[in-house]
Amino acid sequence: MRGDDGGKPDAAVVRDALGVGGAVGLSGIAFGVTSAGSGLTLLQTCALSLLVFTGASQFALVGALAAGGNPFTAAAGAFFLGVRNAFYGLRLSQVLALPRAVRPLAAQWVIDETAAVALAQPARRSVRIGFTVTGLSLYVLWNLTTLLGAVGAQAAGDTDAWGLDAAGPAVFLALLAPMLKTATERAAAGGAVVLGLGLLPALPAGVPVLAAALAAPAALWAEGRRRGAAERGHGTGTTDGDARGEDR
Repeated sequence: MRGDDGGKPDAAVVRDALGVGGAVGLSGIAFGVTSAGSGLTLLQTCALSLLVFTGASQFALVGALAAGGNPFTAAAGAFFLGVRNAFYGLRLSQVLALPRAVRPLAAQWVIDETAAVALAQPARRSVRIGFTVTGLSLYVLWNLTTLLGAVGAQAAGDTDAWGLDAAGPAVFLALLAPMLKTATERAAAGGAVVLGLGLLPALPAGVPVLAAALAAPAALWAEGRRRGAAERGHGTGTTDGDARGEDR
């Protein structure tokens, strides 16, 4: 079925949304393993996935706690990583145009994946289908795999001995890498890595993550300077060419 507003066929939108929800939802196993290996209880681990439901923030929180970080510092790092979802929400509220009563519930599903699928759609009907199917499938699968990962980690015993503590960061990097499409984005990511690793021996656990966020404005500033120089150079070349034309 195709929407009256000229959007994609519903089946195609559902297929794409389920593909994203299924692929990303399976990584909840890595979070469950990482969280249980960090010392959180099964209930705490599952509560994080149910209530927080943003993978990067969850990994940042349990990673900082596992390294011995202060709970407030760990929560601050997770909060700053999750702030981006508020910006997604500003855009999604316009294209979804949901009733007021539904918006608080929909806000729980405003994450990278739902925003990506929804904003890729050409019409409101397909935007709503993409957002809903991605959010529902990912939320259900993420929480189920979180439970499975946490239970499995408890059964396995010492996750450090199995090397499972590296599963969370590995999955997060695998999800992040394809999103770095421009030179500025790659520079920001590289700068964050350098800052985080460089400050790791000198600062308490969790603080290097916050400091690494400074790489983003630094990369944007450098890009602005580069574009400004290019525009000035272009303007100078045009002026010189005009001057030569007038001399002739």
